[in-house]
Amino acid sequence: MSAPHDLILRGARVIDPSQNLDRVTDVRFTSGRVAAIGDQLPAGPGTEVRDLRGRVVTPGLIDLHTHVYWGGTSIGVDAVALARTSATATFVDAGTSGPGNFPGFRKHVIEPALPVRILPLLNLSFAGIFAFSGTVMVGECEDLRLLDLKECARVARENADLVVGIKVRVGRGASGASGIAPMDMALEVAEATGLPLMAHLDHPPPSRMDVMSRLRRGDILTHCFRPFPNAPALPGGGVRPEVLAARERGVVFDIGHGAGSCGFDTTRAMLAAGFLPDVISSDVHILSINGPAFDLLQTLGKFHALGMTLPQVVACATTNAARAIRRPDLGTLQVGAVGEASIFEVREEPTAYTDVVGETITGSHRFVAQGLVLDGRWWT
Repeated sequence: MSAPHDLILRGARVIDPSQNLDRVTDVRFTSGRVAAIGDQLPAGPGTEVRDLRGRVVTPGLIDLHTHVYWGGTSIGVDAVALARTSATATFVDAGTSGPGNFPGFRKHVIEPALPVRILPLLNLSFAGIFAFSGTVMVGECEDLRLLDLKECARVARENADLVVGIKVRVGRGASGASGIAPMDMALEVAEATGLPLMAHLDHPPPSRMDVMSRLRRGDILTHCFRPFPNAPALPGGGVRPEVLAARERGVVFDIGHGAGSCGFDTTRAMLAAGFLPDVISSDVHILSINGPAFDLLQTLGKFHALGMTLPQVVACATTNAARAIRRPDLGTLQVGAVGEASIFEVREEPTAYTDVVGETITGSHRFVAQGLVLDGRWWT
């Protein structure tokens, strides 16, 4: 029987919001778990030691909004390739698959990707997001015949080890003449299965008010800093009352950057009003992976450039994201936790960042992936 694997990450800036930790120290992983955090941890003869001075180590990053049913849908990108370039440990797939094609997603993508973790939100639509590309775009909730509540609930229950929520997309592009009806149907499934709902809102109808008024504690509004129309900020500054009321109820506000859902004007107004996002996610898919979203690290870098601190943006992709999917075992480096860590460099260099309407700003730093620890081992 082989000895337990022992790995020490030496001398990095360790940021773990779950422990209010931000200092230069070491992290040890043994037998797939976090074993210790401390200065100059001793290494045995079989210990693998990685010198990470000048790097940042965080709990394994969680991208709460992605589309990674690669090969099975037109929208999907490759999570394993993306994990390497973005130092992301967990990809929450935001409804790429529905009840009709979830088995293929599980067998052909989710299971082979391990140890890279994919946790799906199940789309209410039977076929998931089935027609999303640069040339063909059909909203999966336009036709109510595609929405079978019993099937969605059944598949969610039968795959409860993976499914972390229900996803619905509404708006002129996603639900068309069906309007708000798909959201009401998805809420029934979420309630029946005891899962949170993630709601996408694009152009009206429905309106921001229609969606906000329905969201429950723990439900997730993605694209929460979208540009006009359906933006959360008031003209001239401040936050719309229905948005403030939703936060007071415990609704989770997720960025979901994507190709059309995060504007710098909206972000500046919300941050100036003291309204920070709960979660920062990329919404990376076939139309956003080459810009403007790129990946989770690039998206975190934008919010850092707009004034959020490094610990704040890390919290939005670790502790807060784990809480949103009800997985407190993730997004932490507490001793005994799952042995995952993201390693990146914060380079001091002028960096151009562009939002979804084409505005470009120049930040003073760039985040560059340097590695991942998965299952307590340095992953390559």
